[in-house]
Amino acid sequence: MVYLGSEDSLAVTMIKGKHDGPVFTLVAGVHGFEYPPILAIQDLMKRIQPEKLHGTLVILPLANEAAFYGRSVFTNPKDGKNLNRVFPGKAGGSITEQIAHWISKEVIPVSDVFLDIHGGDASEDLLPFVCYYNRKDTPDQVALAHRLTKAANFEYNVVYPYTLSPDAPSEYAFKEAVQQGKTALSIEAGKLGNVQPAMVAMITEGVMNMLATMEMYPFDEKRHVNQKWLKEQVYLKCPSTGIFYSNIKSGDKVAEGQVLGVITNVFGEKLADISAPASGTVLYKVGTPPVNKGETLFCIGK
Repeated sequence: MVYLGSEDSLAVTMIKGKHDGPVFTLVAGVHGFEYPPILAIQDLMKRIQPEKLHGTLVILPLANEAAFYGRSVFTNPKDGKNLNRVFPGKAGGSITEQIAHWISKEVIPVSDVFLDIHGGDASEDLLPFVCYYNRKDTPDQVALAHRLTKAANFEYNVVYPYTLSPDAPSEYAFKEAVQQGKTALSIEAGKLGNVQPAMVAMITEGVMNMLATMEMYPFDEKRHVNQKWLKEQVYLKCPSTGIFYSNIKSGDKVAEGQVLGVITNVFGEKLADISAPASGTVLYKVGTPPVNKGETLFCIGK
């Protein structure tokens, strides 16, 4: 355990392989309500046998314990901050900022590969995908991130543009690793704050495929998947606070201008029609009735 302040701690596991090799970091629970990644990491920690491992696994099985045990959506209930919005953090900041700072200063610098695993939080209907940033001035790291993303064997893969200046705050955990020049990527699987065993298994298999590709651990159970690559994202922000009605699900194909849903007030009076700003595939959306002005209502991948 790493102790932060007088009462808070962060669990860290290191599995040192019998053979030399790279350092591969796995992080789950940055958002404590995203359960499939957390349970997949529990499975992986039991599965890995050090005598078969080449290199070292650094594992943060539950990066945001207070959010997990407090059943808190997105934020740490101790300070109200979103861990995936405060990187690189602050040494003397609030508990969430201290966690981000410790990961930024102690974990990322020693990592050859940094994998941040997420899922759909309590309100998010999410399509499983693997993603990385296309940082053009680090071609070797991007090439490896692409190879690992492909190796994970998910149907959908997302490439994000990278536009941060060197001194800009990264905000996100794996974006901080990219900012530090590391090979970094993220798995997204699971939705609506539930445990879907198929999503837990998908994450576990994806990580094992990555380790096999790195020649760190033997694994050969790959299914044939017709992979799709999405290289542009369009975000639709919620125009008003209210009650959201939509029959659209993650993974649906939508056309520009298509009506995706409607928002009403508490009296059932229509406040806004929601139309698709572009054609593409719904990566994630708000999947529960309450919505708030300004939050992301849909993310559409092109």
